[in-house]
Amino acid sequence: MDESVTRRDRIAGGLLGVHAGDALGAAVEFSSWADIRQRYPNGVTEILGGGPFGWAPGNATDDTDLTRAVLLAHLEPGDDVVRTAADNMLRWLSGDWPGREGRPPRDVGVATRAGLERYRVCGDPRACGAGAGRAGNGSLMRCLPTALAVDDPGLRVQLSMEISAITHDDPRCKVACAAYNEIAAALLSGAGTAEAVDAGRDTAVRLNVRKVADAIGYGRQLRPQMLVRTGETYLDDEAAGFVLDSLSLAVAAVLDPRPLPDVLVDIVRIGHDTDTNAAIAGGLLGVRDGADAIPERWERVLQFADEFRDAADRLCAARA
Repeated sequence: MDESVTRRDRIAGGLLGVHAGDALGAAVEFSSWADIRQRYPNGVTEILGGGPFGWAPGNATDDTDLTRAVLLAHLEPGDDVVRTAADNMLRWLSGDWPGREGRPPRDVGVATRAGLERYRVCGDPRACGAGAGRAGNGSLMRCLPTALAVDDPGLRVQLSMEISAITHDDPRCKVACAAYNEIAAALLSGAGTAEAVDAGRDTAVRLNVRKVADAIGYGRQLRPQMLVRTGETYLDDEAAGFVLDSLSLAVAAVLDPRPLPDVLVDIVRIGHDTDTNAAIAGGLLGVRDGADAIPERWERVLQFADEFRDAADRLCAARA
């Protein structure tokens, strides 16, 4: 762990890492490993835009937009972060959202849409879930701001799980968010990567969801450089949107000692849910390495780069 990287830089790095991974992977979302290998033999190394939804380069997809919804909930005054986050997400779904006025999102996950529509009807973000069964990565992709904003470990775990449950209340999703955020919080506090990953696994064990702990353990064994050579990951859903696959890849990414851009490019090269996998991995890598690890040419085109750097300042001031 580089002790010269400040807390503020780690917070900004995490937010920008989500945004950069999302934007990098958007160009080849849903593409297979073989297709990406044919089109981009060296991987997608620039933020290109395009993809199935025709994104402008650096435009936020749902991954960054919903991360922003949670981030703003932590930055806004009020006693109920969970309700504020749910309200922000519902406004986003309706197209009534800063930077999105009058433009409903182009891409919304099935579980996310269903959960937000349930919330629209029931009005209680803690009582509208569908229960076990849907275990996509749609809450893991947005959970990082809680790790960056909340110091108390018990409250951090509670909020991580409750914000997940707005749309994804399967225990695997809720505990994956809690474990991921404990990894991020440990990195933010200066822990080494192995120690941070241990903190995430210990959280999953303590919450008694063994499959999440096993996914973290499997991530320890994966090497992104090796995965992109053959395209064989042996993940349950082949990195196509299952929450535990994305968690395993994020753990593999943060344990990879190479620079952030090299690791993110390889996470995208694996294929399938490329934007979300890279956003989730990018969040941990950004906290690990700080904002300066993100190439300037990438950050320059990110839609909310300035806002995220300002948010990092505000979070640091609040924590101080």
